[in-house]
Amino acid sequence: MAAMFAATYPERVSALILGGLWLKALAGRPETLTPDPDMAKILADGIESGWRHGALSEVLAPSYASDERFRSWWRRFEVYSATPAAAAGLLRWAVTFDPAPILPAIQVPTLVLERAVTYHDQESRRLAAAQIPNARYVLLPGADALPYLGDADATLDEVEEFLTGARGTAVSDRSLATVLFTDIVGSTDRARQLGDLRWRYLLEDHHAHVRRLLKRFRGVEVDTAGDGFFATFDGPARAIRCACAIRDAVADLGIEIRAGLHTGEVERRGGDVTGLAVHVGARVAALAGAGEVLVTSTVQMLVLGSGIGFADRGSHTLKGVPDRWHLFAVEHA
Repeated sequence: MAAMFAATYPERVSALILGGLWLKALAGRPETLTPDPDMAKILADGIESGWRHGALSEVLAPSYASDERFRSWWRRFEVYSATPAAAAGLLRWAVTFDPAPILPAIQVPTLVLERAVTYHDQESRRLAAAQIPNARYVLLPGADALPYLGDADATLDEVEEFLTGARGTAVSDRSLATVLFTDIVGSTDRARQLGDLRWRYLLEDHHAHVRRLLKRFRGVEVDTAGDGFFATFDGPARAIRCACAIRDAVADLGIEIRAGLHTGEVERRGGDVTGLAVHVGARVAALAGAGEVLVTSTVQMLVLGSGIGFADRGSHTLKGVPDRWHLFAVEHA
């Protein structure tokens, strides 16, 4: 469909990117891939009978065949995307439709991407790509047909260079930050008591309070997962005071939260914030009690002289994080 559109409306297309060419035939080239009708029927019947069970994932993503998380996601994708009959019908159409006559009519710059071991007959596909004027054919390493699996960065690099003329590099920005994690104590039981509708309203009020206070204390929201928040601050004292303000504000809603803070070097990529400091902050929050704001000794040392008081909570092992960590609970801020 993309090739047909580009050939029909060149004035509306600036560039075309194709992920492999499945041709019934290419005029004058007998060596070109011609799907066996019997094999196509077997494949279509197999898709129709195995649809919603994830069998197709083994064909499209063999490297992930043993990844149960991916297979579960793929099964949901099949359920939500099409009926078994529609999926099989699309395949039958794909193996009978011949785009070969369309290819020479494509006048826009075209990039054809393929993974090296995805198909057995790359030569016919390379020849097909050669029928498109101004086309560039790139064969990438990998076994998975789905471009977002395997080495997706290699695919994106080719696309970026094709569209912009330059291959970009991911910009990494490392800096010192204080990370704050919060979550609601006993949220599962509370949701069960209130029911879905009332719990959703309460959660919306909670989120509104948190976001208002993050803005007040110059915190940056990074992520919200369920009833928890992950935010960063450029100063540990402000982060502590924000955490305490959140705790006190949501208490008026009948909600108790726990909070954990740590200061360390983080890496920023776009909107993502990663690094060991993030893992430490999350683990500290998990150890906090109801209504408690728990910090590492790093944070406690950095705010000496700020007037913030602490209670010693001893040394702890944080899951998945090396060494032991001395923790402190905020007594007053």
